Amino acid sequence: MVLAEGYFETINNLDFTWTDIQNPSRDQINMLAKQYPFHELNLDDCLSKVHIPKIDKYKDHLFIMLNFPETIQGEGKQDYDIPKVSQLSIFVGTNYIVTIHRSEVTSLTEMFQHCKSNEKERETAMGDSPAFLLHSVLDVLVSDLFHRLTKIEGNLDDFEDEIFDERTKSAEAKKINLLRREITSLRRIAIPLRSRIFEISKEIQRFSKDDLTPYYNDVEDHVEKIIETLEEAKETIEIYKDVYFMLNTEKSNKILSILTIIFTLSIPITVISSFYGMNISIPGRVEAPPTFLGPYTSMIIVIIISTILTLVMYWYFRRAGWMNFD
Repeated sequence: MVLAEGYFETINNLDFTWTDIQNPSRDQINMLAKQYPFHELNLDDCLSKVHIPKIDKYKDHLFIMLNFPETIQGEGKQDYDIPKVSQLSIFVGTNYIVTIHRSEVTSLTEMFQHCKSNEKERETAMGDSPAFLLHSVLDVLVSDLFHRLTKIEGNLDDFEDEIFDERTKSAEAKKINLLRREITSLRRIAIPLRSRIFEISKEIQRFSKDDLTPYYNDVEDHVEKIIETLEEAKETIEIYKDVYFMLNTEKSNKILSILTIIFTLSIPITVISSFYGMNISIPGRVEAPPTFLGPYTSMIIVIIISTILTLVMYWYFRRAGWMNFD
């Protein structure tokens, strides 16, 4: 059964309710204050943009603030996303649960809509207590984190081939930095989530007649796996960053070596030709008769001497191993 309460919708199941509010207004928060025994500071936190996960414990309810990745419009079309943090506020009591989020959390919104329109889905997700429904909400949101990790792992696998491909080198630095930022953002969300869920599992049992410990332990295990995967991804992307830096340094050194050798081999012809450009009498100049090799005596002398010196230098460089670029 779905009831419209003021400015928001509430789903009823058995003897408890679920209210979900997206982008809450001050009027909606004031309406909640009249209907539930919520502390005014907690209600103000629901409107705050400060993302600090916490749990406030009261005799008849819990106030929970958690962070999850904000859903980006058109997500999936880009290879790399820098997830923005979406703050989720949750009030849990003996016969109600209220979820409040300032931005869209698609998985949570879809879950609410499914429970709203499908009785079977509502019974499965909401169970027989607010504590079970909270588990369902956390499980869906944590599963959404897994989907993001799957994409990250796929991008890391692509790097293993692309990072050694000379044709894609120019784009690799940007990809590495974007993926590092994405991994770092998710770690900032997942690491505090682990301790918060542990606290919830200890406090939530008083709102359910059934033992929900195995359910919350399962969510904790999922968060642990997420953190382990993120730590491995962090180490892997750091290795790729170092490899990319080494490969680019090696490539730059090769380019500089080639340019240096070309410049060095051009020194003889530069020096010798500079003599023949002086305004003094030098044997072989066009103006200095006789021109024993014809009118192009100066050019021929410069070419011969420069070629001999260049070949000698080239032979010496090869012998010293300075021209091995393999």
